[in-house]
Amino acid sequence: MANKWVYLFTEGNANMRELLGGKGANLAEMTGLGLPVPQGFTITTEACTQYYEDGKEINAEIQAQINEYIEKMEEITGKKFGDKENPLLVSVRSGARASMPGMMDTILNLGLNEDVVEVIAKKSNNPRWAWDCYRRFIQMYSDVVMEVGKKYFEELIDKMKAERGVTYDVELTADDLKELAGQFKAEYKEKIGQDFPDDPKEQLMGAVKAVFRSWDNPRANVYRRDNDIPYSWGTAVNVQSMAFGNMGDDCGTGVAFTRDPATGEKKLMGEFLINAQGEDVVAGVRTPMPIAKMAEEFPEAFEQFQNVCQTLENHYRDMQDMEFTVENKKLYMLQTRNGKRTAQAALKIACDLVDEGMRTEEEAVAMIDPRNLDTLLHPQFDAAALKAATPIGKGLGASPGAACGKIVFTAEDAENWNANGEKVVLVRLETSPEDITGMKASQGILTVRGGMTSHAAVVARGMGTCCVSGCGDIAMDEANKKFTLAGKEFHEGDYISIDGSTGNIYDGVIPTVDATIAGEFGRIMAWADKYRTLKVRTNADTPADAKKARELGAEGIGLCRTEHMFFEEDRIAAFREMICSDTVEEREAALNKILPYQQGDFEALYEALEGNPVTIRFLDPPLHEFVPTEEADIEKLAAAQGKSVEDIKTIIASLHEFNPMMGHRGCRLAVTYPEIAKMQTKAVIRAAINVQKAHADWTVEPEIMIPLVCDVKELKFVKKVVVETADAEIAAAGIDLKYEVGTMIEIPRAALTADEIATEADFFCFGTNDLTQMTYGFSRDDAGKFLNAYYDAKIFENDPFAKLDQTGVGKLMETAIKLGKPVNNKLHVGICGEHGGDPSSVEFCHKIGLDYVSCSPFRVPIARLAAAQAAIANK
Repeated sequence: MANKWVYLFTEGNANMRELLGGKGANLAEMTGLGLPVPQGFTITTEACTQYYEDGKEINAEIQAQINEYIEKMEEITGKKFGDKENPLLVSVRSGARASMPGMMDTILNLGLNEDVVEVIAKKSNNPRWAWDCYRRFIQMYSDVVMEVGKKYFEELIDKMKAERGVTYDVELTADDLKELAGQFKAEYKEKIGQDFPDDPKEQLMGAVKAVFRSWDNPRANVYRRDNDIPYSWGTAVNVQSMAFGNMGDDCGTGVAFTRDPATGEKKLMGEFLINAQGEDVVAGVRTPMPIAKMAEEFPEAFEQFQNVCQTLENHYRDMQDMEFTVENKKLYMLQTRNGKRTAQAALKIACDLVDEGMRTEEEAVAMIDPRNLDTLLHPQFDAAALKAATPIGKGLGASPGAACGKIVFTAEDAENWNANGEKVVLVRLETSPEDITGMKASQGILTVRGGMTSHAAVVARGMGTCCVSGCGDIAMDEANKKFTLAGKEFHEGDYISIDGSTGNIYDGVIPTVDATIAGEFGRIMAWADKYRTLKVRTNADTPADAKKARELGAEGIGLCRTEHMFFEEDRIAAFREMICSDTVEEREAALNKILPYQQGDFEALYEALEGNPVTIRFLDPPLHEFVPTEEADIEKLAAAQGKSVEDIKTIIASLHEFNPMMGHRGCRLAVTYPEIAKMQTKAVIRAAINVQKAHADWTVEPEIMIPLVCDVKELKFVKKVVVETADAEIAAAGIDLKYEVGTMIEIPRAALTADEIATEADFFCFGTNDLTQMTYGFSRDDAGKFLNAYYDAKIFENDPFAKLDQTGVGKLMETAIKLGKPVNNKLHVGICGEHGGDPSSVEFCHKIGLDYVSCSPFRVPIARLAAAQAAIANK
């Protein structure tokens, strides 16, 4: 037989989700369970893919099968398309594998034309209902299939109501609705240039095309990118015979959940409306009643519905979200799916299902979407207030949480306003390392430029601060402390609210509620830790971050960026003196001023980690990031150095680089200025010695990480400086202290020559932010300018900086492990790029045999859960 493009509900089951989509597979499953499902058929996801391959046309073979299945459906229902005695009417709905809002809206009552309306009016003895169905069908078909906007039809309805002197749609008579249907068809002809189709088969083909077309609409594309749904999946189409909830007072329609989707409580939740059609219960006509009221109106149907709920929940072993219709007091099930739920509810439901004996611990761990945990760890907007608000702009949701405060434009202002008790949101073109104190003082950060791994995004995630980056619609005027967005000018001190989960920006104040970690969180996390094999460390630069990460379950520090410690007022001055020194002696004198500070920082980190491993990365950024830009600071530095302002400006100019990302940074600084590596080694080792002496029961073993190595000889050179300095310090202290020297793999050449590098390295750590930049040749701060065009052209489906590119960057990681481990059997390997907290990237790290992942403190629980899911899935 040729390809099978169409399946009856009786031919499918829940395991055929990839072919039939979620909705189609569940309709087939409910049919198999013997539940009251209006029958029909599903056109497969493969037919959708074929439609795009055929240049957005439904080919003859697929059309022939659809027609064949219409006949089968006519036999099953005893009704016929366009029949004068017993006409068949259907609904058409989209249904992808993953539930996707933003896809095509439903079309109801398809199969109607002037003749059929008269037939159903006579048969039902209810002409008002018949014409109401036709009017709705014309409106939906025009809007959804032919893309004639809803508003033209709404205007005609409003005009008619005004002429009749009535307020509600339900007050219009059968004759009014008949006249309205005529006006709608005239409107259709005017906009489209041809008559509204009367042939039900033509209507159906138009609707099927519209579902396929909606797979590629902008809303669907954005949703797919945010939720890792591949474009290649396609969507299925479900054609189902109609059950009417709008034939009178013995009919109705409703939506229900078997448990509360907000709290997870085990009780039936939902809403029901008498004499209405599913999708389009006209807003404001009347409020739906709670599902419990259905028991009074339709006791038999309600009792049957409760049994169906029980059957479905026991069958799927998960909370169900169901749509149903009651026609002449008879119940029909239109859909069921695993219900969407809040993170709190997800944890409670998973634990309850284990307690009820319906799920194992492993299944409970696998049920929870790790990304959902974000909402438990950060403040959120008040749900009711958020619903009432309209966003004025949108950037990238770079660091989750919700923030509301007064706008400030500089880090300094953020600190000062915060010191005076004001809550502020820092708005910048882009942030740089010297903004760090201001970022700490802000409720949230909003930037015009930059992507998901820009400086602002990475630092904000580390601090657990809400951040929206890359909102290019903002017209920024930093000099005059104002910006324009959505036609409004915002000034310093105006209130703004930002949502770091969605990227939405709101004018004014939206109240926030604090994060609460519920009791179930601990249970699920304990189960996750029981099943995972990957260790989870954190990226932390301060004792406060390290402490927070330990609370959230981190088992060590995988990356401490030492440069973030240099930006505090008392240290930056000494470091600038080092940069402007002329001789090694001057440089060493300046570095000796910083040494006690660095040592103090490291001691505090070791204390916070209580003997767990700490990896300290030596200085990485280019020196120009540390030099002063303000005139007053330049004068201060000149005075301290005994040089003229001009001399200092010349030094600053000499540090300028055309491509700093590939410039004088990382281990290249230690090669040109070994004294920097010496000072940092002394600080690391002295701190470790002190903490080890204070806590004999801990094992303090520093891991020193040399960044940006591309050649084994480079590593050898810097390692020699480190080892000589460290061994001298340990000998002088008369103590036995072990330490390791490893490297970051962030340049493709390092991955390709890992067998050589492994002879000198005790460990590898993949810095996937830079490794991704170098592999693609994209600057992560500029990629935002063209990535959208790449998404639109389907070249990329997601941002390689947010979701690890397993094909290219992943192959380099695998190569490095395969080359490195045989040469050095003690080599341990981790990842410390931002990808360490992305669930699909964590699964990949598990598969290729990494020892640990390291991510920002607030992503630690996500990584723990994702690591457990990877271990369970790959058993």
